[in-house]
Amino acid sequence: MKLFLQVFFFIGIFFIQVDAMDFKEVKTIKLKKDQLKKILVKYGSFSKLLTMRWTLYKNNGLVVFHSYDKFVFQNVLYLRYKNQFFKQELKSKGADDYVTPYLLVKFKEFNYETREAIFDLFLSDSQAQINLKYLK
Repeated sequence: MKLFLQVFFFIGIFFIQVDAMDFKEVKTIKLKKDQLKKILVKYGSFSKLLTMRWTLYKNNGLVVFHSYDKFVFQNVLYLRYKNQFFKQELKSKGADDYVTPYLLVKFKEFNYETREAIFDLFLSDSQAQINLKYLK
């Protein structure tokens, strides 16, 4: 039984590492309330703007607004629940049969002293088509 658990543990660690390698870029950003973060997404001849900001942190829930390609979204993210993330597809699904590139935004921490929300951004782009430029 002990050998089975050891093998299961090592197989699990291997798959976690393989899954983590799927992300091309990892970036950490800090935002104060209503501070706007702009990210320019480029692929081919297209340039699209992704913006995000948060407006309220109450009962461990962070209300986040983000827009991409003129569509506006609202999410409530929590630190200790399944909804720590939101996923934004960066390219529309076309005729190609591949995984659509996306940005995964994870609510990582809330700093009470500085009143800043800290996010990790993960880019999944298996075909290396997407370029991100972080604007001020």
